[in-house]
Amino acid sequence: MSFQSKTYSELVQLETIAERFEYLVLPGSVGKRTFGYDRWLNQQFYQSFAWRKAREIVILRDMSCDLGVEGYEIYEGMLVHHMNPLSVEDLVDGAQSVIDPEYLITTCLSTHNAIHYGDRTLLPSVPVERKYGDTRLW
Repeated sequence: MSFQSKTYSELVQLETIAERFEYLVLPGSVGKRTFGYDRWLNQQFYQSFAWRKAREIVILRDMSCDLGVEGYEIYEGMLVHHMNPLSVEDLVDGAQSVIDPEYLITTCLSTHNAIHYGDRTLLPSVPVERKYGDTRLW
């Protein structure tokens, strides 16, 4: 990789969703094509045994929590995000980084979109702390 690699080891040093988002955010744009005519490569990759196994390991490591932050459990629409964008060359050359948990993190769909499009409004809100009796109408 020719750019500064983002790693799980660095990411987990940051405690909040907001800090982790700032670390991961990409300067993307809605509708920008990824892989172009070679899109079949990443679609084939995402069906592979190696990817499915790596995905399972990452989700377990992150305890099914958004960006691995406890208290932000994901109950549906769980994704595993490549912290460093994939390239056609990565897939053609069989780069180990594409399945290495050090470069992967669990996200929900809205957080994944927030990372790709730089839209912090898509991040999950802070969970409301519940207190005894707060379910009473008045």
